[in-house]
Amino acid sequence: MPDADFLIILMLSVSTIVTAVTAVLQRNLIRAVIAFAVSSVCLASLFFVLDSPYAGALELTVGAGLVAVLFLVALVLSGGEEEKVRI
Repeated sequence: MPDADFLIILMLSVSTIVTAVTAVLQRNLIRAVIAFAVSSVCLASLFFVLDSPYAGALELTVGAGLVAVLFLVALVLSGGEEEKVRI
């Protein structure tokens, strides 16, 4: 039976991959940015669990914080959503 650390690492790895794929496949841009931020938080948590606090802190501040906020500001300033196509 795997120990608790392995299960935590596995759970964080799977959640990072799932949220990253969700960010790529999402058609709503705001939801894609939120999924990207969640993916960065999961990756930062994985770094912390793997005893790499500097990489975790850098990923948390730059990936989840700065880049996600810049993406959201750019979306708001450019008009937000893409046009809805009527068929």
